[in-house]
Amino acid sequence: MATKTYSGSCHCGKVRFEADLDLDAGGGRCNCSICRKTRNWSASLKPEAFRLLSGEDEVIDYQFGTESVHWPFCRTCGVRTYGHGDIPEIGGRFYSVRLNCLDDVSAEALAAMPLRWSNGRDNDWFNEPDESEKRWL
Repeated sequence: MATKTYSGSCHCGKVRFEADLDLDAGGGRCNCSICRKTRNWSASLKPEAFRLLSGEDEVIDYQFGTESVHWPFCRTCGVRTYGHGDIPEIGGRFYSVRLNCLDDVSAEALAAMPLRWSNGRDNDWFNEPDESEKRWL
């Protein structure tokens, strides 16, 4: 496991974070309603591996459904750089960082990452959606 600290930010730069990630562990995509509409591609980590460096006052929190996950987004540029919540079925408290918001990772490194799929739409987290759905996620 090669955990490294990566920096990330929103488009305007007001929201900045650091995350301790192992890119070889890969990232994930989900078919729940919000991930589908925002084309979420993220990696989850324990809360102690995430640090919000700036922008706490710049984000607007969004929740839906069970309100178990917070989806903050920058009030200036609208970019969602991270999320956080507590879902017992997937291990409890977590942070999730948007991989496309990492500032110090090359496109080649991101393209080489393993990709996991989750069927969040049906709360069937440990099974993948069908192949036809993956094509447009």
